[in-house]
Amino acid sequence: MAQFGDDLLPLGRAYHWEHVRASEVYLVQPVNGGSIRTWTWQQTMDEARRIAAFLRAQDWEPGARVATLARNSAWWIIAELGTWMAGMVTVPLYPSLRAESIRALLQHADVRACFLGAVDDIEAMQQGVPAGVLRIAMPNAAPEVLRGSDRRWDKILTEYEPILDSPTRGADALATIIYASSTNGDPRGVMHRFSLFPQMGSTIASLANMDSNERFISYLPLAHIAERGAIEATSLHIGCTVYFTAGQKSLLADLKRARPTLFFSVPRLYLHLRQGVLERVPQPWLNRLLRIPIFSSYVKRQILRQLGLEHVRFAASGAAPLSSEVLAWFRSVGLALVEGYGLTETGITHAPRPDNFRMGYVGPALPGVEVRIGPDEEIQMRSAMNMIGYYRNEETTRESFTEDGFFRTGDKGEMAPDGQLKIIGRIKDQFKTSNGKYVSPAPIEKRFAIHTALEATCVMGNGRAHPFALSVLSAEARRQCESGGLNGELRQALERLLADINAELDPHERISFIALVDGPWDIASGLITPTLKLKRNAIEKRYASHVDEWIAMQKPVLWARGL
Repeated sequence: MAQFGDDLLPLGRAYHWEHVRASEVYLVQPVNGGSIRTWTWQQTMDEARRIAAFLRAQDWEPGARVATLARNSAWWIIAELGTWMAGMVTVPLYPSLRAESIRALLQHADVRACFLGAVDDIEAMQQGVPAGVLRIAMPNAAPEVLRGSDRRWDKILTEYEPILDSPTRGADALATIIYASSTNGDPRGVMHRFSLFPQMGSTIASLANMDSNERFISYLPLAHIAERGAIEATSLHIGCTVYFTAGQKSLLADLKRARPTLFFSVPRLYLHLRQGVLERVPQPWLNRLLRIPIFSSYVKRQILRQLGLEHVRFAASGAAPLSSEVLAWFRSVGLALVEGYGLTETGITHAPRPDNFRMGYVGPALPGVEVRIGPDEEIQMRSAMNMIGYYRNEETTRESFTEDGFFRTGDKGEMAPDGQLKIIGRIKDQFKTSNGKYVSPAPIEKRFAIHTALEATCVMGNGRAHPFALSVLSAEARRQCESGGLNGELRQALERLLADINAELDPHERISFIALVDGPWDIASGLITPTLKLKRNAIEKRYASHVDEWIAMQKPVLWARGL
């Protein structure tokens, strides 16, 4: 299975840059008061070696699990490197988890220690970490977390000398356990080898001929496989600089500071960025400006500069489907945006080079990845990046692979003759109408994303005569409705959108009405996942009692005020 030498594995790359780029900046972290702190490669590795010394001193068994419950930060990366140097396995957790989820995952993984940093819910962190788990507070943890911790990061650095050896971990050794969502709520700890990291890092770097001069920004959770691959694995592979954010509210300012050359995001954020531009420059005006040759290049540069994206050479969207209209819009203003694909269990497996982009496709398989379309149009994949299995769950592991070693993704797809892959939707997301017809909601939801008044859309209709759509209003659209009701202009625009979408759908797929709700659909409400995917079952349960009333109204567009 191993195909990488020690020098290309994550620790080997870190040791390499520690010597070759010792004085070059690796990590850039916002700190209090709007200032920033930087770490050179030498400083990064010095702290990682001290963390490794501390963990070694605990005399735990080889391969002991050490978790990180924190937002992305320089300390997050350093903690992972230090844990690996100490011969242990990392268990990253989303900083938005609720107390019961934190407790269940830490107990399932038999975690010995947990690094605690900035999180979304301090109380959930405090209540969720079980007794007996060593609490190590990062410098950016809340004051009450610092007070309640067993050890503080800064004190560890002063009390422990850096380890002098440079231990390596084999390519096939267990590196990390990443917890993925499951339909039945049972913990699914995806076990990955160290060889996953150079495989992802090298292939992503090759897509745009990246080198150590690149600038990355890390803001999507590092607990997710995509951010681990696009940011951590790739930065370790090529030795470039990684910038972090102070939070979602400061993202635009952080982007302008970092001026990244690679930008990876999810559809929800691309929608927000686009809406922000169109609130300043309405689409009809923008269309006219872009048609004037003397203004077009200037307008594109200004839009990207205001987003902090003017230096991006490779931009990608993943984790959920991005509508073709939104993708085309960003390409029209000069951002070389593509759509990629991968799963927690498989790593990042698909992404096209900017010059090989095809609308509606996620590109060909990356080097070393075998792909085929199995029964029920299921995408099946086999590569060295495939997970070892689910931690402490041999039965589900067996069920997830074919006899010849292909992972069953649960996604439906089509493959073009040249190998480009199109994602159709989730097999299990399909629902059956009362007429016995199956509907795949994801492709339809992508079509609604083109309208700036709609922040998110969920198509449902299981057991109903016809599918229907729930859409969360954008902040601006909600203000319009609250001041003057669902006014004529907005109503007419959404009715046209509905008619246009239905004209392209098969009869059994056509949407009977759009119910506009106020939301929010966010992590705190329990309606989206930490990776900003819809929790369909939770959304259906939230609004189930209103559906019959909406159907009886027989309106193509309605506003469910206050819901």
